[in-house]
Amino acid sequence: MKRFSKLFSVFILTLFFFNVKVFAQTDTLTQISTIDALLIGIYDGEMTIGELKQYGDFGLGTFNGLDGEMLVLDGRFYQITSDGVVRQPDINTKTPFAAITYFETDQKFILQPDTTFRSFEKQMDSLIPTPNIFYAIRIEGVFRKVKTKSVPRQKKPYRSLKEIAKDQPTFDFKDIEGTIVGFRCPDYMKGINVPGYHLHFLTRDGKAGGHVLEFTVQKAVAKIDQTSKFFLILPDDREFYGADLSKDKQADLKQVEK
Repeated sequence: MKRFSKLFSVFILTLFFFNVKVFAQTDTLTQISTIDALLIGIYDGEMTIGELKQYGDFGLGTFNGLDGEMLVLDGRFYQITSDGVVRQPDINTKTPFAAITYFETDQKFILQPDTTFRSFEKQMDSLIPTPNIFYAIRIEGVFRKVKTKSVPRQKKPYRSLKEIAKDQPTFDFKDIEGTIVGFRCPDYMKGINVPGYHLHFLTRDGKAGGHVLEFTVQKAVAKIDQTSKFFLILPDDREFYGADLSKDKQADLKQVEK
């Protein structure tokens, strides 16, 4: 009877992990923690990169201690640190916030020369069937210019992200080839994710990038993946349980993102 019980338990666990992987592969945006938790200084998570990989091959986020910007492209994870260096993090590296999906192109369109971040937003908003679902965005090409930033690793006691954003280093690229990775989230995601557009950049040689502030296209193609499912994994720890997440942090988010 005990042997049967153990076998049954193994079967249930196997079925669970199989279902998680299947669920994650079907037009699902999986997210670790919330943007408001990050804004107030919850910078240490328990999800490892090795665990996060099961949920997708495309996405963005950050690392424990706020140690740089995360970009996920074609299944590879990149860590863009505040000194401008790009590393491939160890699978045991942990994240306090990330958004990831399996990217499959549903829509594709050419971006005209001199398309900017703001004009791209308007163009995409006019082409999507509804603003009320999620969209993964991949822009590949040559850019006249891209301006990015990254975030320096923090030490405890942690400051709020709004305070840290005041002295984040920025990077300016000109006539550069690379890929922009990111998401468009619905307005009702306030407090959970970034409403609107959140984009990261990686040069083609994989040596530089960051959180996108501005860009101007020379020649590029945008690929869009419509995503109608959202899977949120919240931290299971004392810090998150005791955090005050009742306040509206949209003004802080606007300052951090721009």
